[in-house]
Amino acid sequence: MKKLLKTTTAAAGVTLGLAGMALADYTIGISNTVQGNGWREEMICAMKAQALVSGKVDSLNIAHRNTDAAGQSEDIRNLIEAGVDAIVVNPANPDGIADAVKEATDKGIVVVAVDQGVNADSAYVLSNNQEEYAYLGAKWLFETIGGSGSVVYMRGAAGAAADDDRDRGFKRALAEFPDVTVAQEVFTGWQQDKGKQQILDYIATGIPFDGIWTSGIDNVIVDALVESDVDLVPVVGADNAGFVGQLASVEGLTGAAVTNPGSIGGAGVTLALQILEGQMPAERVVLVDPALWANNDDKGKEMIAAAQNPDLDPEWPVSVSIDGWTDYSMEEIIACKGPGE
Repeated sequence: MKKLLKTTTAAAGVTLGLAGMALADYTIGISNTVQGNGWREEMICAMKAQALVSGKVDSLNIAHRNTDAAGQSEDIRNLIEAGVDAIVVNPANPDGIADAVKEATDKGIVVVAVDQGVNADSAYVLSNNQEEYAYLGAKWLFETIGGSGSVVYMRGAAGAAADDDRDRGFKRALAEFPDVTVAQEVFTGWQQDKGKQQILDYIATGIPFDGIWTSGIDNVIVDALVESDVDLVPVVGADNAGFVGQLASVEGLTGAAVTNPGSIGGAGVTLALQILEGQMPAERVVLVDPALWANNDDKGKEMIAAAQNPDLDPEWPVSVSIDGWTDYSMEEIIACKGPGE
């Protein structure tokens, strides 16, 4: 699997190499199955912004709704019938949409899966390293609680490839700390309201716990702890603007944000355009490795301070771009406008 660090220069070179070519008017299809989640909304806005600034996309055909793999397969087939040149998809399930993806590639449509993989060899994958995301955060959490105790394990959506990868990373860290146990394991569905109610319900049981690992549903978990007037325990989340702000401002909160840029969606548009213009990646899977920013060490505090951005929605990751893969401005991704809008 090829790491982003090794592909950044190549990706930038492709962009420069294409500078003198006549611009093409492509139609890009987008398929996403989670609404009402800040990370996914940023992903969609990154796709729009990158398509716009590329100057190579005439229009976007966006299927953006809450659905399952069957519904997403239907959306992909609709995009095929619409005659799109490429599809950038965040898969609901790696196996559940494989047939629809193959139908698309059999018709010559480029398919790029972002954020998580898909079990179709004809598709390309550009994803944040989800297993490492979970491992870094879980290891930090287990070390921070002293190597023993119980934690609440708040996962994403059952059946999603990213959740499965994160579960492997979490359990890899757990195996290194035999005195740490899971007090409760829940699936949040990556929904803010659901996750907050789940932790409130658990707090109400009165059963003690020593830390919380979240799959990116984080600022509302801190809100729930504060509102319940209980002792703050260490919390792991993503680099969402609201949570990063809490790490700098909530008195008594110890926590860590693991980077997981929603801008991977914009990077997926870039990769799709490169493939359409004959610039094939060296490998089918490209991974972006995460970093951890903890507010209990000096380097982490510096990163957290530098990442503060009051202009972003609290649920949006502060990592709004990826070097070598996206070239829109902060204003353009916040505007969330695609070609023709």
